Amino acid sequence: MGRGKIEIKRIENSSNRQVTYSKRRNGIMKKAKEITVLCDAKVSLIIFGTSGKMHEYISPSTNLIDMLDAYQKATGKKLWDAKHENLSNEIDRVKKENDSMQIELRHLKGEDITSLNHKELMVLEDALENGISSIRDRQSEIVKIARKNGQILEEENKQLPYFWHQQELANMKNAVEETEDVYHQRVRDYQSQMPFAFRVQPMQPNLHERI
Repeated sequence: MGRGKIEIKRIENSSNRQVTYSKRRNGIMKKAKEITVLCDAKVSLIIFGTSGKMHEYISPSTNLIDMLDAYQKATGKKLWDAKHENLSNEIDRVKKENDSMQIELRHLKGEDITSLNHKELMVLEDALENGISSIRDRQSEIVKIARKNGQILEEENKQLPYFWHQQELANMKNAVEETEDVYHQRVRDYQSQMPFAFRVQPMQPNLHERI
């Protein structure tokens, strides 16, 4: 008996669906490899499962971009929208600009200048002279700033002895005041501890007049 015909519809059971997907995916990948070898065909196969995982097969010596371009030409369908085209053009522009800057940088270093004509060499010479002039101006500016900072430091160093002297005087004054405070406090403490009869009484001139 032959195999029964399978109704083509979504498999509801997730486990059975995954097993069927794995088997049929391997089968179609095998067929793609066989047709590539047997018929010398160019095959590009991309499969995305429900999990988002991608599987692909591209026949040897086949470029996917070339295959997509050939598909666009054969079907007339446009795979890239204007946004992607503009992005691709911008990438090409930046790449060309970078290549041009690399060449210009080598020229400024004196490399690969044999291909330059007289006018191009004159432009390069002017650019180098302007660059050297800017560098010298910046060097002079840095030297001036350094000298100004040096003068400021010298002035500060000259004022340091005066500041130190003023600080020493202030410290001495504070020390004297603290010593006097301690002395007066000790005198007050001593007097407070003396018996009342031995305390020094203030002078009373009026008392002698009454006697």
